[in-house]
Amino acid sequence: MIDTILNHKTIRSYTSQNIEDDLLNKILEAGTRASTTGNMQVYSVVVSRDEENKKALAPCHFNQPMVVNAPVVLTVCADYNRFNKWCEMSNAKPGYDNFLSFVTGAVDALLFAQNVCLAAEDNGLGICYLGTTIYTADKIIDILNLPKGVVPVTTITIGYPNEQPKLTDRLPLDGIVHYESYKDYSESDIKKIYAPKEQLPENIKFVEENNKESLAQVFTDVRYKKQDNETFSKVLLSVLEKQGFMNQ
Repeated sequence: MIDTILNHKTIRSYTSQNIEDDLLNKILEAGTRASTTGNMQVYSVVVSRDEENKKALAPCHFNQPMVVNAPVVLTVCADYNRFNKWCEMSNAKPGYDNFLSFVTGAVDALLFAQNVCLAAEDNGLGICYLGTTIYTADKIIDILNLPKGVVPVTTITIGYPNEQPKLTDRLPLDGIVHYESYKDYSESDIKKIYAPKEQLPENIKFVEENNKESLAQVFTDVRYKKQDNETFSKVLLSVLEKQGFMNQ
């Protein structure tokens, strides 16, 4: 499993080979073995295989081709709908209509999703994690008919790889690990941590293509802009209000 983790590659191109139901169920069951707060399992997953359903979801992920081309698309959700109904049927009053509960459900959902990804890769499949889910959660809720108490937090495309990309760079371990207490970074620390990333030929090209001075500017001015972050934040806060997670 360690080898599977260390060799993770994001796969955006898939063959036409289908994923058998038994294998998919095995992978999803592996997801359920992830850690979960109080063993509540306050998450759900919507499996999309139908071509038209995947096409309906595609605009929510900025029409990235793999959403349609992957044989399976999983939308993983924080879900208190099921748990709340169980509580009410058992004469127990649920108190999960708050932001903390959403965070709890989101953490549970992401733990489930990561287990699914590991199980898929360990069985020869490729995956792609889509962070676009929380940007367009309002639209996904409508498409998938998600009831109150359910919020999509991530999407995973799964299929047999039709490409073999190289490993993506990662920050060095000493750039992210703190022992006993957090040691803040000096300017020299920051330069040392990010220099290898900045010096990669593809990132140098990335900076040039976007007419920027630095790789950091590509992130702040092109990929994840303040204006976009604020817009999507408003959408997500509105979704949380609508889905019942913003009571004080």
